[in-house]
Amino acid sequence: MGDRMNELIVVALGSNLGESETIIPDAMDRLEALGASPYLRSSLWRSSPVDCPPGSPDFINAVVAFSSGTITDPDAFLEVLQGMEREFGRQTKKVVNEARPLDLDLIAFKAEKCSLARLTLPHPRAHLRRFVLAPLAEILPGFEAPGWELTAAGFLRDIAGDELVERIVG
Repeated sequence: MGDRMNELIVVALGSNLGESETIIPDAMDRLEALGASPYLRSSLWRSSPVDCPPGSPDFINAVVAFSSGTITDPDAFLEVLQGMEREFGRQTKKVVNEARPLDLDLIAFKAEKCSLARLTLPHPRAHLRRFVLAPLAEILPGFEAPGWELTAAGFLRDIAGDELVERIVG
């Protein structure tokens, strides 16, 4: 993909409430209908909850990447993602990082960098999260978001911690 990586939108998906192994592929299909080719989707990955309330169930995670096509505004696209979360049953947060049927994080939007009240690009913690890096490195090991010092595979190789992340569906 080379220089075309600067034209990609990268979205991380997570679910730990409901039928997560069905919700994530359904959401991936919905995202595919929004974007342009090429459309890349990772396997499904199971991960232990990070910074979640005690007793939170494991997550099912994935990452998709696609050409921006006609999607030109990251803030408007964030609205689309949040609307999709609500359609899948996500409620307004009562507790930080509580269980949810669908969580969609905008990891990167082309080569954009911004720091707004409701949107920071690239996602400020994506390079620290094994549950984002493992599926991202699966589909785009050489992906390097604006400002990253390493590729997705490089960050994944160097990440510390005992967070469990395992591929469950290829």
